[in-house]
Amino acid sequence: MTDTNQTTEASATEAPASAKIEMGIGDIFKILPHRYPFLLIDRVIELVRMKSIVALKNVTITEPFFQGHFPDKPIMPGVLIVEAIAQAGGLLLLTEVPNRDEMLMMFTGIEKARFRRPVVPGDQLRIEVVVRAWRMTAARLEGKAYVDGQVAAEATVTCRLVPRNMGAGAAEAAGENL
Repeated sequence: MTDTNQTTEASATEAPASAKIEMGIGDIFKILPHRYPFLLIDRVIELVRMKSIVALKNVTITEPFFQGHFPDKPIMPGVLIVEAIAQAGGLLLLTEVPNRDEMLMMFTGIEKARFRRPVVPGDQLRIEVVVRAWRMTAARLEGKAYVDGQVAAEATVTCRLVPRNMGAGAAEAAGENL
């Protein structure tokens, strides 16, 4: 059971498109296949079905990547910020997929990636993703990650929905551009 500020997986797929939905970590686990240490979304504070999502990632010194990036000056790798954008977008899209337990949302492209400021332990990433194009099996999303109201990173990402049992080579072949 979730508290009053959260919704269950079922209500996320049944809410009207204009309703704003929140999700806690338990709800996220029901939709995204990612787990620690690679789950980069802690909470959803707003989800407008088929349109946009706002998610949070609390960046802590205990993140495993800080051990080597960089030991004397810990900075969150930019590729992981882009991955957080992709995970937020995948979470948004997968709420619309009834058989999501049988599917994976595969990251197929990154465009216009820009890194504006370092993300360090103690920061909270506010990840905002907007759908630019969406077919049932593929999407193009624009995302920005903010820290304290400043853009830390931004990128356009593309992704494709594939069956979980699809082999790696077939998944790569399915990754054509939108």
